[in-house]
Amino acid sequence: MSEKLLVDWEKKSAERQKAYKQYLHRADKKKVLKVLPDLHEEAFSKIDCLQCGNCCKGYSPRFKTPDIKRIAKHLKMKEGDLINNYLRVDEDGDYVMRAAPCSFLGEDNYCSIYEVRPTDCQRFPYTDEDVLLKRQPLTLKNSTFCPAVYYVLERLIEMK
Repeated sequence: MSEKLLVDWEKKSAERQKAYKQYLHRADKKKVLKVLPDLHEEAFSKIDCLQCGNCCKGYSPRFKTPDIKRIAKHLKMKEGDLINNYLRVDEDGDYVMRAAPCSFLGEDNYCSIYEVRPTDCQRFPYTDEDVLLKRQPLTLKNSTFCPAVYYVLERLIEMK
């Protein structure tokens, strides 16, 4: 069943945005939070991020001050140089990647700064935490390009 779920997931996700929105709006938060860790594990037992990389190819995490400090140190560069070379300020006032795909993403979908990647990257796709419910517009957007978010939403709807 779950293997079949991922066939044509992008098309199915686009078609199911309204259903996801309704589900998230009405979801029993305690119930959802209880099952999220297991669904997260289940999703990532079937999905290999290195086969996808959509998140790094088309979207940028926020780079918070601790991220910038950590990454600059790792790259042996000044924080200002990291900002000037790789980042820009977005409409929300956050530092994000200047270009897509991410400058740190390799052809093989490996991240060259994986050990020190931004906290947003570490937490993405938020399928094991309350962000899935608290930031519903973000969850809906993420479901259109991340198979793990799509998978978890489908499994949640199945379980209700």
